[in-house]
Amino acid sequence: MRISCRICLLIIFLSAYFLSIPAALSFEGPLQVKNLYPIFLHADQQYLEKAAVENSMSYTLSHSSTYTVQESGDWVIHLDMEITELNFRYKRIVKDLFELNVDIPVLVVGRGFMDGFLESYHSAFGFADYGRSRRPQNDFLYEVRREGRLIVKGRSGVRLGDIRLSVKKPLISRDGLALSLRGDVEIPVSDAGQGYSNGSTDAAFSVLLDRRITGRVMTYWNLGAVFPGDVRGYERLDINNFVAGGVSVEAVVKPGLSMIVQLQGQGPVYPVTDLLAVDRDAYLIIFGGRYKTGGKSLDLSLTEDINTAGAPDFILNLTYKIDL
Repeated sequence: MRISCRICLLIIFLSAYFLSIPAALSFEGPLQVKNLYPIFLHADQQYLEKAAVENSMSYTLSHSSTYTVQESGDWVIHLDMEITELNFRYKRIVKDLFELNVDIPVLVVGRGFMDGFLESYHSAFGFADYGRSRRPQNDFLYEVRREGRLIVKGRSGVRLGDIRLSVKKPLISRDGLALSLRGDVEIPVSDAGQGYSNGSTDAAFSVLLDRRITGRVMTYWNLGAVFPGDVRGYERLDINNFVAGGVSVEAVVKPGLSMIVQLQGQGPVYPVTDLLAVDRDAYLIIFGGRYKTGGKSLDLSLTEDINTAGAPDFILNLTYKIDL
């Protein structure tokens, strides 16, 4: 899989370099992909975005599968589930001063349906299955304990996720270069003990940079810090402030059609658990494409966990955006 990812990356860059395409092209920004790892999901998980401001409305459908069933001396972290998120996102430029952004997610958490496919996939390519085959297929499990005390006992179902409000302030905006500052707060609206929220208000701050490389290749750079509140489950758990960021490359293949590759990363969120799947930095690589016609665009992408830590095994993402 990693070899094929490198080949795809090479093809994208070569296509962008050699294809003869007019220079006056529009760029829509990074893919709207968020880390859906269950125990980190509600710690104000960041998604990459462009520094340029816009008026838009989008609907994002993401589906992920996670398997982390591990124990250490003090910790029990059992995660075997699939999560689907439907996110409504609204962006509006206010008096040419800043962009206001509202995110309203709906979470569908459950046993899922993909274990049989994943078992065949891992077997066919010789990949490790992380012990997935030792559990019943499509069986839901979500439990976090520390020193024997229950923190989260997840339940399958459909709930409203934590709502995010953010403001983006442009600092530089000229042809081929944009720089902005972005701040957000995430407001808890669901049950922390059942795994749909952390029960606390989170905050984040980031720097966004857009830099055009050629008339048909744009790069987007994000770097920031996240300050999540405590997990207020059955027992209270202090979690870490962490750094998050990434880079996205958008290459226009022809007017209206783009290929995008991006890398996202973040530091560990939980205190030290002595479990590698939780304690290490998380890195996601995302491959996708975008089709735009008129003021509407459609994105499709696949996300892989390249560090087998702090992220789902995969994320499928579909985004439909309307310019306002």
